[in-house]
Amino acid sequence: MINLSLPSPANLVPPPPKTLNPSRQKTPRTQTLKNPNSEHLKNRLIHQASVGHLRQAISTLDLMTQQGLTPDLFTYSLLLKSSIRTRQFHLGKLVHARLSESQLEPDSVSLNSIISLYSKNNDWVTANAIFENMGERRDVVSWSAMISCFSHNDMESKAISTFVKMLEFGEYPNQFGFAAVIRACSNAENAWIGDVIFGSVIKTGYFESDVCIGCALIEMFAKGSGDFDSAKKVFDRMPDRNSVSWTLMITRCSQMGNRKEAVELFIEMVESGYMPDKFTFTSLVSACAELGLLSFGQQLHAQVVKYGLAFNVCVGCSLVDMYVKCAEDGSMVNSRKVFDLIPDHNVISWTSIITGCGQSGKHSKEAIELYCKMIEDQVLPNHFTFSSLFKACSNLSDPDTGEQIYAHVVKMGLAAVNCVGNALISMYARSGRMEDARKAFDILFEKNLVSYNTIVDGCTKNIDSNEDFGVFHQIEDTGFVLDSFTFASLLSGAASIGAVAKGEQIHARLLKAGFESNQHIGNTLVSMYSRCGNMEAALRVYSKMERLNVVSWTSIITGLAKHGFATRALEMFEKMLNAGIKPNEVTYIAVLSACSYVGMIYEGWKHFNSMYKEYGISPRMEHYACMVDLLGRSGFLEEAMQLINSMPFEADALVWRTLLGACRVHGNIALGKQAAEMVIEKEPNDSAGYILLSNLYASVGQWNKVAEIRKTMKKKNLGKEAGSSWIEIENTVHKFHVGDTSHPQAEEIYKELDQLVTEIKEVGYVPDTSSVLQDVEDEQKEEFLLQHSEKIAVTFGLINTSKPKHITVFKNLRVCGDCHNAMKYISMVKQREIVLRDSNRFHHFKNGICSCNDYW
Repeated sequence: MINLSLPSPANLVPPPPKTLNPSRQKTPRTQTLKNPNSEHLKNRLIHQASVGHLRQAISTLDLMTQQGLTPDLFTYSLLLKSSIRTRQFHLGKLVHARLSESQLEPDSVSLNSIISLYSKNNDWVTANAIFENMGERRDVVSWSAMISCFSHNDMESKAISTFVKMLEFGEYPNQFGFAAVIRACSNAENAWIGDVIFGSVIKTGYFESDVCIGCALIEMFAKGSGDFDSAKKVFDRMPDRNSVSWTLMITRCSQMGNRKEAVELFIEMVESGYMPDKFTFTSLVSACAELGLLSFGQQLHAQVVKYGLAFNVCVGCSLVDMYVKCAEDGSMVNSRKVFDLIPDHNVISWTSIITGCGQSGKHSKEAIELYCKMIEDQVLPNHFTFSSLFKACSNLSDPDTGEQIYAHVVKMGLAAVNCVGNALISMYARSGRMEDARKAFDILFEKNLVSYNTIVDGCTKNIDSNEDFGVFHQIEDTGFVLDSFTFASLLSGAASIGAVAKGEQIHARLLKAGFESNQHIGNTLVSMYSRCGNMEAALRVYSKMERLNVVSWTSIITGLAKHGFATRALEMFEKMLNAGIKPNEVTYIAVLSACSYVGMIYEGWKHFNSMYKEYGISPRMEHYACMVDLLGRSGFLEEAMQLINSMPFEADALVWRTLLGACRVHGNIALGKQAAEMVIEKEPNDSAGYILLSNLYASVGQWNKVAEIRKTMKKKNLGKEAGSSWIEIENTVHKFHVGDTSHPQAEEIYKELDQLVTEIKEVGYVPDTSSVLQDVEDEQKEEFLLQHSEKIAVTFGLINTSKPKHITVFKNLRVCGDCHNAMKYISMVKQREIVLRDSNRFHHFKNGICSCNDYW
């Protein structure tokens, strides 16, 4: 057993600091209460102590002493218990001082109360000194009080050791001693000891007769062992449950992820006639937030009002969180109403509403404004507040404001707190400032796995694969055990740049680490392989997954759709429905995209209409954008416009850009101009609308209009994203820009490219100069076409790989018509399969044919 080394007890119990009048006479303890007024004073004191008026009771005590009366030990014990019950510990210490000066010899009852007093006040040293000096006067209550003291003060080992000493002392524990020591076993380190004690509890009969022990056991199994089933068995066998035991079970149920069962328990609790309290409602509302049960959450809100808990801070914060997470449109209206009703805001309530604004994504500016009001109200923020503020700054892509907030962090001495540092790293990374993110990471005093995961995730989102793999090796060197999030981030990084070789390496590492059965990892692997152009590998991973959820099905459907296998994607969707898996919004985006990629108008309308009718999913902006793309690229521009006008909300820039792209394909200048104006109105500082309109005018030779747009862009300081393509060869990513001559093999590449163009011209390739959207001579246009980045990347791949390996190239923009045509001829001449992933989809070129059937 654990050996406990306690400090040597003092020879005398140190009385608290004296606050009595030094001139007051001490009454000999042998004097009896004979004064006729004594009974009246004693009764008044007892009444005052009973109703919690402790200060008046102490005044009555002093009055009795001044009149030469000596209160008995019962009176002092009553006052001590009253101070503990009302948590007026400072007054309890005053009573202890009066008892020390009274010359009465404290008995075990009063000493036990004093131990409890100091224990509840987190002063275990004084409590332990009193306990040690009790000697033979220690009884089972004394031991139980001391065990509870250690347990209450997070000194679990001392609590368990004292329990063992009690047994050695010859005292057998009662229900309070058992409950206290079981609470000390409510952690992973001591849970096994709790199992041993549990056996003794069963033998004594306390298990099925005491609510406190039942609650302690629930806590031990839930928190200590993570064994929800055993916790539930204990609860089910408790014959006498109260509101505390119901609330504890509901809370632990919700915290351990069994939120539906928590809701069911609550309903059973109410039906059994027990009254929920603020803790019950807080847990239940939080469960509703995670489950997205807005309707039930609103019913709970009504009950909160009924029970008079609407102004409680904890309940209010949980309601704020629920309305944020359950609002389909990201609205903060209901959350803000709840927040405004809380009368006395503290750091928790302020942090709750600030966090909600940041989470919703649409109210990040409001989060900053609320922070300013919080400071004006002189409420000091904590580390959670700052973490949420950095997230809001990330959403706004406003690291400058974030830096001002960080100055407050430093001023308050919270810069070394992990969650603050991690949020700062994430803010910089999401704003594209990876150098600052890396500095924030490097200066973090004590990094944890979350810190490493945050920097890895930042690198992957900024397409800095070499950097994130470098951090990966750093994590291994630190000895941290990599978690699923680390591997998922690394796989995402490999997918973002098409580094399939690196993805395969990570796949091998995670298999070695034992994550092959992890559902989240499986889903990420499917996504990684499909995004890297290896659909066969994605299907293999998918087929080996033991458990499939909606994300698994959606990942494979999305992959098949992106690769142009629309029919297989829709077949997979039907299999998903037959398997009883309910699709979500993202699933339908994948399904509608599959229809759009091949022009399946009938199927597209069928699935679009079934979303709400069959599954209650209201179409979002992305679903309308898919339908506009499907109709527009099929030439039904007027129908696409009618759909936009019928939308239940105002179309955003995405929808108008989609229509504008279709107008360019079909040369509809009038409608294209209208769409472009809407894009520019929605996003005046985004160059995409101007560029699409410029390309539209260029495609029909209106060069004066092109010049006007370019002049406008120059005035607004709006630049065009440069086209680039990249290819992975032998675990190294090689990136090329238009007309790139910086590569070490540049001379060899262009020489091979010239020869390649000659070969494909001989079999029918004719340069499509209409793809050059510049007003120059045809000969110069053909020269421009030769310098497109995807042609350079494919040529580099032909030089550095051999048959039969296919060549996979990635491009940041849509592939142009000429390059698309050239790839078909190159695949035929060189007898090599070419896979090209542009910003929209995959193109598989083989034997002169593209998987998209020239519909893109």
